[in-house]
Amino acid sequence: MANPRLRGWRKWAKKDWAIAAVGFTIILFALTLLFDSRNPTSSSSSSTFNLPSNHHLIPLTLLHRAKATGAFCLDGSLPGYHFQKGFGSGSNNWLLHIEGGGWCNSIETCEIRKRTALGSSKYMDLLIPFDGILSHQSSQNPDFYNWNIVKMRYCDGASLAGHPESEFKNGTKLFLRGQLIWEAIMSELLSLGLSKAKQALLTGCSAGGLATLIHCDDFRAHLPKDATVKCLADAGFFLDEYVLFLLVQDQCILKFNWVIFWKQTIAESVGDWYFNRKVTKEIDCPYPCNPTCYHMDFTQPS
Repeated sequence: MANPRLRGWRKWAKKDWAIAAVGFTIILFALTLLFDSRNPTSSSSSSTFNLPSNHHLIPLTLLHRAKATGAFCLDGSLPGYHFQKGFGSGSNNWLLHIEGGGWCNSIETCEIRKRTALGSSKYMDLLIPFDGILSHQSSQNPDFYNWNIVKMRYCDGASLAGHPESEFKNGTKLFLRGQLIWEAIMSELLSLGLSKAKQALLTGCSAGGLATLIHCDDFRAHLPKDATVKCLADAGFFLDEYVLFLLVQDQCILKFNWVIFWKQTIAESVGDWYFNRKVTKEIDCPYPCNPTCYHMDFTQPS
């Protein structure tokens, strides 16, 4: 028997769904602004904020060759990524992380999104720190710290799965071209050495986790047959229903809290899994006992 709560959601009018979607996008945008305000590379950040001395900032690389293939962010700007070159024993190994950030599912929500860093490279930070499994610190990230590490910026609103064939045909200036962005970034990274990878890991969080699931097979197909290739989708599996109750984990949004997982860092747990050292399996306590979860209920009036 279907869940009665889900049956109730199906009875929502189209207007109700639109309001909920817009509400989610606005809240997501507000969270982005909040967290950017804590990011020292943001134009709105406090001038008194100082990064720890063990951090260094990774520049944004815009994909200029994307113009030729029409791989654009929602607003028509160029997509981009951040790249930290590997060294030593990790010089032939690659870790690609796909940024998360929800989706837009209507003209209205995509129009809002294209005016944020999740829909336009015009609003992206030019410099960002790499933390967790992206960190260059061996103490925080012992297995991957010296790998070639890439953070793919997410700006199509559809988990890097959009294509011109799915664009709106009513005169709106929205570019739904995530698939082309994926192909363009992969092409550039392959030319930078990814095509010769010995070990590789594709990962992402939330919408980036779903993108990881979508593109895992293609990622594997582009790499040498004898390479060790794995994909890790973090919080990237979603129910078919339009779920309005969200538990947002810090690992996806609050970058400064995502390094500790029980008695070891998340990076160490990922390393244990990738190198088959041991199984990491923990079941969290029911909400709200874990303070790193935030409950967003869009069914309640504001």
